[in-house]
Amino acid sequence: MNFGSFFARRYLFSKKNLRAINLISFISMMGVAVATLALVCILSGLNGFKDLIGSLFTAFDPDLKVVAAKGKSFAMDDARIRQAATADFVEAASFSTEDHALILFRGRPTVITLKGVDENFRRVSGIDSLLTGTGDFTLRRASLYYGVPSVGLAEQLGGADFKNLEICVPQKGERINLSRPADNINYVEMNGAGSYFQVRQQKYDNAYMLCDLALADSLYEKPGTATQLELRLKAGASESTSQKKLQQLLGSDFRVLNAYQQHEDTYNVMQIEKLFAYGFLVFIALLACLSLVGALTLQILHKRDDISTLRTLGAGEGQVRGIFVRMALLITLIGTLLGLALGLLLCFVQDRFGLLRLGGGTDDFIVQAYPVSVHAGDILLIFITMMVLGFLITYWPLRRTIKSVDS
Repeated sequence: MNFGSFFARRYLFSKKNLRAINLISFISMMGVAVATLALVCILSGLNGFKDLIGSLFTAFDPDLKVVAAKGKSFAMDDARIRQAATADFVEAASFSTEDHALILFRGRPTVITLKGVDENFRRVSGIDSLLTGTGDFTLRRASLYYGVPSVGLAEQLGGADFKNLEICVPQKGERINLSRPADNINYVEMNGAGSYFQVRQQKYDNAYMLCDLALADSLYEKPGTATQLELRLKAGASESTSQKKLQQLLGSDFRVLNAYQQHEDTYNVMQIEKLFAYGFLVFIALLACLSLVGALTLQILHKRDDISTLRTLGAGEGQVRGIFVRMALLITLIGTLLGLALGLLLCFVQDRFGLLRLGGGTDDFIVQAYPVSVHAGDILLIFITMMVLGFLITYWPLRRTIKSVDS
């Protein structure tokens, strides 16, 4: 056994004449454990909300989305786009056009996001699982066009069974004539399909309308084009591998976006929140580790005679210091492992039984209990963080204390 490790274990676990040293060492260990537990629970909670939002987006959004690298739209008959839509790992592909528009309903203009989709949209997305109402997902019958609004837009329209809804956009490349604005505006009429969808995300639920792709193309004066190609992958296909293959096929003129990149702003905000939470909790862990300095200083003073004996026997200053540094690491290790175990146990209990409820247990939330998701990378990061803190916070103070004892 290593010289320093042997004495570190002996000093830490042997009975001491001073109970205060035992108590302070125990408090230091528990401080490290509590800080570690907090890191595990908070980071797992933030992961849970991130995964929850990701699952909600997945219900409406495709596995992969192809958009133009420059500009808003691209030609649907582009050979590269057609190859991407028929790749061997693609289960279904759907073209869509998405842009802003203005609706006029009962004299009240409202800006909406209009998304025109083709007949394959139902195969690519989970729209059928999001629909509510007496109607179905019908966007066109003969020459009549229908729209499926989001829940928030349906409330503004007085329901999903609206009639003769006018949707307007400025004509391409034309300035609005204020004296006769109707001359420079394209508009179409649309009826409600009797159903609406709810994703439980503000981006979609407030002012979103689904319509037929041909209607959107005529309204925006962009026939034969689309703003995005939405792809559903076959079961077992790797998202990352498929994304790389498609990007190589399409080249720099297009961007292939995965689920996270399709909502980059939202996930960036959540990553920043997680980073700030991690930094704040590391600061608290740093304060908890400061108690190690006091515990080890008392230990050094208590073992003054032993240190003198070891120096007489030929132990160098580095070897003596190594004993107490290893004690600090041992206390930190035990506290960290204890905190990790308790944190993982609490996360398991919360995930299994949902003890911490949202909104007092009412049905106003998407989930009834705080979601948690434990990531192995976070556990490794927490372990390394605590061990590094335990070493850094004690190394220099111990060096100065041992020097003063030697003198």
